[in-house]
Formats: sequence, structure tokens, C-alpha cells
Amino acid sequence: MSVAAGFPALLAAARPLADGLAAELGGDWAQGRTTYGGCSAALALAAAQRVGGADLPPLRSATVSFVGPLAGAVEARARVLRQGRNATWIGAEITGEGGVGLTASFVFMGAAGSTLELAGCAAPGDLVPFDQARDIPADAPIPTFLRANFAVRFARPPAPAPEAELCRWVRLEQGEGLDPMVEALLVGDAMPPAVLPLMQRGARVSSMTWQINLLTARPATRDHWWLLRSEGDYASGGCSSQRMGLWNADGVPVATGMQSIAVFD
Repeated sequence: MSVAAGFPALLAAARPLADGLAAELGGDWAQGRTTYGGCSAALALAAAQRVGGADLPPLRSATVSFVGPLAGAVEARARVLRQGRNATWIGAEITGEGGVGLTASFVFMGAAGSTLELAGCAAPGDLVPFDQARDIPADAPIPTFLRANFAVRFARPPAPAPEAELCRWVRLEQGEGLDPMVEALLVGDAMPPAVLPLMQRGARVSSMTWQINLLTARPATRDHWWLLRSEGDYASGGCSSQRMGLWNADGVPVATGMQSIAVFD
């Protein structure tokens, strides 16, 4: 697998703006005619963190809308929507040659006093450890961004019949020095839609919105390996809804999410 320069290099080459960053989204992050959604969402977060400053609390939630194609020269701009005693809301927008391609709303929040404890995000029980898992075949039809920037392995035994569920180990090949929250967004959308196993080969899909909630103030894993799982809940009339989970290499929950996807089969 050829390895691209990676997202840290993309950020290092970005030009600072008063309210964000100007960057070049190269072909190594391509997903069809646009840029991989996790890459553009991570860039929007980097712009929001820049505007929020050094005292910004940890990211706890993000709502992302994939409005249109993004590629090449783009500008990621952000502004503080509200700053309370314990939480800060920041809105971000990425524009390119075709206009607005992404909008996002980020909520940053520090720890608050609470006695409530609830843990209901366990990893699947039949996992194959990442160091024993099979690699995705080299000739598998996977997007450019995935082949260039990630290693992917099967995380569960094969199902007896196709189902609306995908579970994979994913490793970011170039992640040294990245902010942990930026890495979580960069990795969190790496899997195709969960309904893909039920669709004809070559069918087109397009993410419309992504809601992600961070379950820890500082995501961390071993050797950049993360567990991703997506489960399709609904599909009708060209729209699909799915639930998503992100765990670290030890099965500790890092994020949960939901995504709305347009399907064309």
C-alpha cells in the first residue's frame, strides 16, 4: 500500500487565516468527485480549534453537513457562536471553487459535577484482535483516500449472509502529532455505509449529515489502531440511516454517531 504524506502534512502546509485555514485537499484524500468526509470534517475542526484558542475545552459533540463537493484549494473558516462558563459553541464552514461544501457545529465542554454514570457502548463480543485480524485484500474496490492513508482489517468473523453492518479495524498511517480529537474525526467516517453489503456492486452513495458525540476528553489508542462499526437502521426512497461506534484498540468506547446517507442503486 502506498502511503501519502498524510493529514499532519496537509495541516502543516495550510495557510493561516484570521478566522481559520486555507488548505489544499489533494487527490490522496479523494472519495469520488469530492474529498473524504472525515478529512474535511477534521479540517473544519482544526479551524474551529484555531479560532477557539488555547483555553478551549475538549470537543464533546459535532454536527456536520456535507453540502457539496470539495477538492483542491479550500478555505475553512470558523466563528464562536456562544461562549458560556463551561461550554463553547463554534460554527465552521469550508468553501471551495464550487461554493460551500461543508458546514459544521462543534460543542466544546469541560467536565461538570454529576453523579450520573452510564456505560452502554460495549464493543462487539466476537472481535478478532487487530494483531490477528486479516487485512482487506489488496485488490479490493476501496476508495482512493482509504488505500492511500489507512490500513484496514476485518474485525469480526464473516457473516453467513450479507447484512447491513460493517466492523473493521482501521489504522491511520500518518498520524503522529495530530490533536486526538482531530484524529478521531479523521478516522471516524472511514468505513463505507453499512448498507453497502446489501447493494449492487458499483452503486453510488453520498453522506449527507454526520452527528458524532465524543465519550472521552482525550481519545487514545495503541499504534493508531481504532475499531469502527456501522449498523444500518433504515433505507427507503434513496435515504439510509445508520448508527456508528468508535472504540480504541482495547475496546474502550471513544465516540458514538449517526449518519444520513443518500443511496443510488
